[in-house]
Amino acid sequence: MRFLIVTGLSGAGKTQAMRALEDLGYFCVDNLPPVLMPKFAELVAHAENKIEKVALVVDVRGQKFFQDLDWALGELTKLGIKYEILFLEARDEVLLKRFKANRRGHPLGVRGSQILDNIKKERKFLENLRARADKVIDTSDLQPADLRNEILNYYGEEQKRSKISINIVTFGYKYGLPLDADLIMDVRFLPNPFYVKELRPLSGSDKPVYDYVFNYEVTKKFTEKFLDLIEFLMPFYQKEGKSNLVIAIGCTGGRHRSVAIANFLARTLEEKNYEVYLRHRDLEKHREE
Repeated sequence: MRFLIVTGLSGAGKTQAMRALEDLGYFCVDNLPPVLMPKFAELVAHAENKIEKVALVVDVRGQKFFQDLDWALGELTKLGIKYEILFLEARDEVLLKRFKANRRGHPLGVRGSQILDNIKKERKFLENLRARADKVIDTSDLQPADLRNEILNYYGEEQKRSKISINIVTFGYKYGLPLDADLIMDVRFLPNPFYVKELRPLSGSDKPVYDYVFNYEVTKKFTEKFLDLIEFLMPFYQKEGKSNLVIAIGCTGGRHRSVAIANFLARTLEEKNYEVYLRHRDLEKHREE
């Protein structure tokens, strides 16, 4: 039985994640009190109609929640029930915008409290739980459809992965670092197509920009050495039980150099039979500015 606990910051997308998991055939339960979790797991494990995949969505409701959850996770371990934790988060300003758009209060809110203060309080409360998570997804720059696709890609396999998967995400340093990255590579040292007038409106996914970036010997040497590093590290990450490696490739705006490099890495790693997912986080940001 695959037993998944979905938690994270309020407003980060747990409802959308649950809907995606339901589409994958997970038996989903929303807001089950942590004290009931071990008994529920036992009942499901011994149910007459065998349930293969279970997802529990757990929200913060106060300080006692954390004590109860810590106890519940310990009880699951004693019962021999293996569990995974999916943790969803987003930047403070994004969460604040979502709460205001939905016109609802924060679960930790009391009369007279500010939403932003409650967001910060919840983030502090959840620090230790985030550290225990098997998978962390930062939804700050994800549309609901993007989050759904990430859930489907990551949890969609019927059988447990025998090989670590790789998520490659590109970003612009001017928009901030991806919070869930395991490896961050700064490619701002490469020649910049932005300063070539005819290339500026294009992206690293366009052949003229891609060819420009890879026309330099430094690019070829860098990608060769970086690929060697990734392949060197993979067995060690897998040995530690890591099932997903997030590699972030950054340039100034996340549009030219990082995109070209990430496209090359993704294609090459796929040719080497790695399971690769590619996302260009900030590719369209310039259109919004």
